[in-house]
Amino acid sequence: MLDTVTLSVERGEFCAIVGPSGSGKSTLLNIIGLLDRPCSGRLEIGGEAIRSWTPHATASLRNRLIGFVFQSFQLLPRLTAWQNVALPLQYRGVARPARREVAEAMLARVGLAAWSDHLPSQLSGGQCQRVAIARALVGQPQLLLADEPTGSLDSATSREVMALLRSLNAELGITVLMVTHDQELAASCPRQIRLRDGRIVEGSEARAA
Repeated sequence: MLDTVTLSVERGEFCAIVGPSGSGKSTLLNIIGLLDRPCSGRLEIGGEAIRSWTPHATASLRNRLIGFVFQSFQLLPRLTAWQNVALPLQYRGVARPARREVAEAMLARVGLAAWSDHLPSQLSGGQCQRVAIARALVGQPQLLLADEPTGSLDSATSREVMALLRSLNAELGITVLMVTHDQELAASCPRQIRLRDGRIVEGSEARAA
């Protein structure tokens, strides 16, 4: 549970959200990601105040403004890499040929051009996470939320995924908020937001991109 949290993140920042278990990290990420509704207060994403929390309105905003990356990848096992990446475009009504072209271009950007027709079961953990990152970014969101994106990966692969996220953040200017328990990875982020008992105890100041 969060308690009187005030937080401002500038466009293009790369922030790590850290804190002990139960400190409110996932709750904060879920509220920012429009997955949970706050009891009170105000939320603004990309200069747009969230005024309606109806299922249709929140789903539409999530699809348009936010990309998600999860520890468990959450790829659909019966879909190929490009089909998984193309899902957000399918929900937007983009025609199949166009969404395949865009999805394959994004897979190429994350270094998986040769793996577009492979199923998740045919990919390594690091490759699955790259597919998940490509899927999160294919709709050109303003904000990327990553919940323990390296939690299921070995140390070397974790560093590769972090390098990819930092590169995409720098190249695309997308804002990244990442929950992590890995202190080494958190220390590599330009900004750390520390939570304890539902409150921000460090890193709450806004910084220019």
